Amino acid sequence: MLLLLLLLDGGAREPQKSPPATSTTAQKIARARDLGIPFDGPPGPLNAITDVAGVEVGYTTLISGDGKLVVGQGPVRTGVTAILPRGHASLNDPVYAGVFSLNGNGEMTGTAWVEESGLLEGPIVITNTHSVGVARDATIDWRVKHGAADTTGYWWSLPVVAETWDGWLNDINGFHVKPEHVAHALDSARGGAVEEGSVGGGTGMICYEFKGGNGTASRKIDMKDKSGATRTFTLGVFLQANFGRRASLTIAGVPIGKEIPGEVYKEETGSCIAVVATDAPLLSNQLKRLARRVSLGLARTGTVSGNGSGDLFVAFSTANPGAADSAPITHSVETMPNDRMDPLFAATVQATEEAVVNALIDNHDMTGRDNHRVEALPHNRLRELLKKYNRAPR
Repeated sequence: MLLLLLLLDGGAREPQKSPPATSTTAQKIARARDLGIPFDGPPGPLNAITDVAGVEVGYTTLISGDGKLVVGQGPVRTGVTAILPRGHASLNDPVYAGVFSLNGNGEMTGTAWVEESGLLEGPIVITNTHSVGVARDATIDWRVKHGAADTTGYWWSLPVVAETWDGWLNDINGFHVKPEHVAHALDSARGGAVEEGSVGGGTGMICYEFKGGNGTASRKIDMKDKSGATRTFTLGVFLQANFGRRASLTIAGVPIGKEIPGEVYKEETGSCIAVVATDAPLLSNQLKRLARRVSLGLARTGTVSGNGSGDLFVAFSTANPGAADSAPITHSVETMPNDRMDPLFAATVQATEEAVVNALIDNHDMTGRDNHRVEALPHNRLRELLKKYNRAPR
């Protein structure tokens, strides 16, 4: 079988759009704001998780074959996404982190230690449900090859690897994600613009029964102290969107799903993995509070987080570098009072909502296994509905 392997990264440049395979139909690519959809809150310059300095994103996208499913041969519609909190230069400098499960019908490895230690050590990797094991092992192998032992001299790793299910479009039991694909996603991770839609781990995903996948957004937060001095923080959200029934989809308050009926599944099924990054100096308990707010951003788009949904979120802060260094007996770290966190809560909700919509809009139709077809959210129809409900571009 001819294998089409698309290797994509989130490099520091305008992202290059790969031409769709024979199994896809392209529409003109845009992001939500390009269509004039109104959102709350000011975005960062890239409107992406990489607006948080140091965060890097990389992808491996696997697309091959068409027609009838032959397990082990395809069709293949899957991939891997890697997020490095401090980039390649600081793999052994953990970040404060917190995790939250809105609904636990899914998997995110390594979270027991994040909960216990309050720290996230190394990258976050996202793939399909049946590739979590290989992705976890490959991430450990990659870290051994690229990093040193920890500050106490021990080689050990409990990586955070998460999943959503792409079995409607992908030969999920064919185990097409290999260690080299995970390594490429990690190696190719870069700052800068982030490609969205049907790439990386999001390749075969479905959101609100439209073509789903990866989405990202960011917010700038200005805070003033009592003297009037202003300090600006950045918060970004990245998510792998694979959830929701069509009739529930709401964009900018408009019942889009009811206006564009359609069905892929017979019941609520799917999941969402979300990653929140910020440079605000938050501790692990505060970051768990941020991770919870992803739930409210998802709710703005209409989801109820059904029984079959694995909605798992992790939040981390790039502040306080070196805080996990065990050489000194004590550390001094910068913190933020809980009373000042409301703007960060709002930014998380806002960026989550926009990231979901970006995942839907920066996308194309896709046909996968057994000719299962999922349509992308039509841009022109969306514009018409925004105008009909008086939510047209400002």
